[in-house]
Amino acid sequence: MEETISLQELFQTLKKRIFLILSLTILATLISGIVSYFFITPIYQASTQLLVSQEKSETPILNISEIQTNLQLINTYNVIIKSPAILDIVRNELALDTLTTEGLNSKITVSSVGESQVLTITAQDPDQFIARDIANTTATVFQREISKIMNVDNVSILSQATASENQGPIKPNKMLNMAIAMVVGLMLGVGLAFLLEYLDTTIKTEQEIEKFLDIPVIGAISSMERKEQSKLEKFQQARSQEGESL
Repeated sequence: MEETISLQELFQTLKKRIFLILSLTILATLISGIVSYFFITPIYQASTQLLVSQEKSETPILNISEIQTNLQLINTYNVIIKSPAILDIVRNELALDTLTTEGLNSKITVSSVGESQVLTITAQDPDQFIARDIANTTATVFQREISKIMNVDNVSILSQATASENQGPIKPNKMLNMAIAMVVGLMLGVGLAFLLEYLDTTIKTEQEIEKFLDIPVIGAISSMERKEQSKLEKFQQARSQEGESL
């Protein structure tokens, strides 16, 4: 016989294990909040933008071929910006002696939007002012050194990175982490509730006897409270004493 589970039984299972579900949900949320607020180092971000434009000339005529060339050069510039030829100079100028070139590379990302001629240099660091200095210095060094490396002068700084005391970190996103942990804890609690219910093979009610054994229930012995048991024991002792006296 195929066994089916009704929605009422599902809700009864959830109701019976509601304390377990809520406990796991609250525990997961609290752990996520504690880790996010007290153990994860906040990371700040600063960005500067570079414009890759055609070389300056006495006749300011829009040259489509030069623009296409500049767009093709952007991919090359992405690699050069994060190369040791640029980052070693950035390290020296900022006196980042405790940071290796590879470590500095991991703090910097270079991106461009679609077919635009704008390059964005983004730096991340636990100190918002160091992140600002890394982004701005990288842009300045690249603008200066690219003319020596490729013999071109088509890079200008469009905007510089800024930082302030009241600037907020980009990560961790504490509220998002706690929301995700709450959902995970809730799902874990519900899953564990159904698992415990599946593993629990004991029969507790008359209805379960009729359901699983397919036999009618003729009678049932109700449970006796502790107080009633004590009264019964006293009554039995009194009867026993009366019998002995006779």
